[in-house]
Amino acid sequence: MVQINVELAESDSKTVAPTDITVMMTKDGKLTFNGKKTSVKALSKQIQSKVGQQKNKENATVAIVAEKGVPWKKVQEIMKIAASLRMKAIIATQPRG
Repeated sequence: MVQINVELAESDSKTVAPTDITVMMTKDGKLTFNGKKTSVKALSKQIQSKVGQQKNKENATVAIVAEKGVPWKKVQEIMKIAASLRMKAIIATQPRG
């Protein structure tokens, strides 16, 4: 379980997707993988290793938790990593208030 303590973009989506692969990005450039500091360079190997430990590999999904204000280009980098590993990627949002 990863604690989310940043402001997220808002969405009308009601979908809840369980995942145990979480990448969190903050406006100040910090990046974490499942709650531990990392770099974009190390991320692909970390995700690949985690997927290798899962029983349901074909449904592995990366949850991208990007603080409101993170440049889209940074989010897209994580999406490309997931795509290169043939994984799904979802972006965490908060309900519109």
